[in-house]
Amino acid sequence: MYNTIHIKNYSMAATCVVHPMDVIKTRIQVQKEKTSILNVIASIYREESILKFYSGLSAGLLRQATYTTVRLGIYNQLQEYWKLKYTTKPNFGTLALMAATAGASGAFIGTPAEVVLVRMTSDGRLPKEQRRNYKNVFNAFARIAKEEGVTTLWRGSVATMGRAVIVNISQLATYSQAKFLIATKMDMPESVELHFFASMLSGFLTTFNSMPFDIAKTRIQTLKGVGKPPGLITMLITITKTEGFLALWKGFWPTYCKIGPHTVLTFIINEQIANLYRWYFM
Repeated sequence: MYNTIHIKNYSMAATCVVHPMDVIKTRIQVQKEKTSILNVIASIYREESILKFYSGLSAGLLRQATYTTVRLGIYNQLQEYWKLKYTTKPNFGTLALMAATAGASGAFIGTPAEVVLVRMTSDGRLPKEQRRNYKNVFNAFARIAKEEGVTTLWRGSVATMGRAVIVNISQLATYSQAKFLIATKMDMPESVELHFFASMLSGFLTTFNSMPFDIAKTRIQTLKGVGKPPGLITMLITITKTEGFLALWKGFWPTYCKIGPHTVLTFIINEQIANLYRWYFM
């Protein structure tokens, strides 16, 4: 528990640093027209204000407090359980199953905050009369429940959970495997340097693998109205038909600029706290 609480705190601190990239990424993903990072940055700065780069921060922090706590907490506990029961290291398939279980659980818990985050970060690009203008994440929860129904808070949950499974297999399991391979093939000892290289590789693979799910999730969660939203596969097919296959990776670089540093910070700090936890409590 000590370990998980501190991971959550550091992950929330990392969110404060990379949140502007989340805003830029969402703005790119909701636009069907082609655009660039620089165009989006210029548009937000010129037409709104520099503070809009932190719109939806309260939702981003709540998402980390729920999603990260659950996914890393479950993943760490599953690994500790394995170490107590078996003497061999878990193979990649086992790590992937642990990561998928942790990711799906965390994503379901964090979906309401995710819905609000996507809506708040994309709100500025809508005409003024169509903007939702949520005051904060809790105001958004109340208004969504009242205006669209409580179940809308879990809109896109299948896409969110699918993305989380891919993210966690890519991020958590790939990090563990990358760390093992780098340590053995390059004869690199357990160190911050090893954690950095393994997490950088993990961050890149995570971004590439999760982007199609991410853009589908974003499109579904920004839809207005109380009707039944399209499913994950339907949205992926629609995007591919109308915008091209490569549109599924729209917003890749701002996403990597968010996930890359976030992955590095999360895992380096996670490793240090995990060592302290084992030293003092196990």
